[in-house]
Amino acid sequence: MKLKIKTLVLALTITILSSGHIEAQGMPVYDNTNFISFTKSLIESAKQTSQLLKTVQFLKTQKENIEKVNNVIRQLKAVREMARNNQRLFNIVQDDLREILNSPYIKPDEVNRVSESFNSIIENSLYGLEYIDQILSSNTLKMTDAERAEVLKDMELKSKEMVAEIEAKTKRYRKVIAFREMQDKINNRETNY
Repeated sequence: MKLKIKTLVLALTITILSSGHIEAQGMPVYDNTNFISFTKSLIESAKQTSQLLKTVQFLKTQKENIEKVNNVIRQLKAVREMARNNQRLFNIVQDDLREILNSPYIKPDEVNRVSESFNSIIENSLYGLEYIDQILSSNTLKMTDAERAEVLKDMELKSKEMVAEIEAKTKRYRKVIAFREMQDKINNRETNY
């Protein structure tokens, strides 16, 4: 009997001490309808992702096409602006240089210097046009559209600088002529004393 009491007390002590920590273990339960629904949603998600990837690729291709067209338009604008600048150069040289050289206030030894200063600008302009022709028509210069547009933009800026330079020279020569004309009038005026 003492053994039974000891066993019973021991069992009761173990039961009381471990009453909060014992958990029952059971079999996991799977819900087949939820699993099938989850699989269907995964498949649909994969289809949507595939469509999104195709759309992204299409948009990327369209962006590249737009950039190509944009580069071509920039090239055309740069070429058009250079043609305008060169036309202005030739008009200035044709009209203003003739007027300057025909002035009686330009000395004969200055005619060559004036002509050479204008000719050097025109030669640079013609060299620029030849270079542009090579860039646009020759495939020997391997350039992307962006690089070609960059070069053309630089050439456009140079042509603007040439126009500004030739306008400044024309203005300077006109000031020289005006000063000499005024000086001539002062020196040859009639005095009424």
